[in-house]
Amino acid sequence: MTESTAATGSADAAGYARRMLVVVSLGWATLQTGRFLVSPLLPTIIRDLGITEATAGIVLAVLQGSYAVVQYPSGEYSDRWTRSTLIVPGLAILVVGFGLFGITTGLATFLLAATVVGLGKGLFAIPSRALLSDLFTAERGRALGIYAAGTDAGGLLSSGAAVLALTYFTWRTPFFPVAVGLATVTGVYAITARDGYRIGSTGLELHSTVGRLVKSTQQRETLVAFSLFYFMVGGFINFVPTYLARAKGFSESLAGVTFAIVFAVGFVVKPAAGTLGDRFSRRGIAVAGLSIAAAAMAALVLVGSTLAIWVAVGVFALGYKTGFPLADAIILDGAPAGGMGADLGAARALFLIANAAGPAYVGIVATYASYDLAFGGFVACLLVAAALLARQ
Repeated sequence: MTESTAATGSADAAGYARRMLVVVSLGWATLQTGRFLVSPLLPTIIRDLGITEATAGIVLAVLQGSYAVVQYPSGEYSDRWTRSTLIVPGLAILVVGFGLFGITTGLATFLLAATVVGLGKGLFAIPSRALLSDLFTAERGRALGIYAAGTDAGGLLSSGAAVLALTYFTWRTPFFPVAVGLATVTGVYAITARDGYRIGSTGLELHSTVGRLVKSTQQRETLVAFSLFYFMVGGFINFVPTYLARAKGFSESLAGVTFAIVFAVGFVVKPAAGTLGDRFSRRGIAVAGLSIAAAAMAALVLVGSTLAIWVAVGVFALGYKTGFPLADAIILDGAPAGGMGADLGAARALFLIANAAGPAYVGIVATYASYDLAFGGFVACLLVAAALLARQ
């Protein structure tokens, strides 16, 4: 092979990696747009369907639970088969799930839509992250940070779409453009990807995967720390607009605008945190972020003015948004080359089981006590998580 041929091959590989980063990040941003539409629309959904906060919390927990259940199998199968064999069906299932949200007429359809979206998201999430880890070994944190910022791009879009829907349409309307967008991403991905489709052995090696993840005290404490983090995220992100409306007296539109602050900050913070994690200590950056988030969450519970709440929400987002790319990168750093999908899938299954409990916790505590008590409990979660990571 000549030097020019090698250079051409290297440039082609780099170009392919960049294209796949764009495509899967767009897919993640689009599905997260649909996912986060539920949060600002939730007060209206609760009234329209005639359900309680506790019931809504349980439905959202089912969504997260179904998402969690397929994390490990999708990760291990993507190691053994191909990434595309899981990614394309996952995207197709998401198209169906968001279409169901658009035609929801009662609790049964709402629950079905949530379950289907959770399953599709699970099939897409781990193989797409593992694909980026394959393609960006030296810049893993940066690539995962850009991908994770798709959540915040989706959150910003969902906040605006929710305001438009509540003003001019119905809460169901914005789910249809999400389904169309995901169908488009599915087609582009299928044309762009090079790894083909293959189904092989369906056996799972859960015992060996779990053994790798809990081998040392440091690894076990890492799993506990990020489980607490994801528990907090599940409760906060699903209920903060409702919390602001019920406990702080915000209108639904003002709560939606405030919700957008979280994503605007995260869109900038996640790629920066991932890049810093490539250069410095991932754990040290995570500890700082979690500590800042704990202080800001405490302030959010205590303050009452609109400006003070906006500042608290912005500082909270600055802190907690660092956790997402760093958690994934820390797990992938310790995974073997042929087991990255399995290890990340198993770890994130644990994280998302904790995440699924978050909405149910907030819904139940808010129904029988108060929103302030529910959100105050998240301060303790963040402090314990930071302390566990700081020990390492």
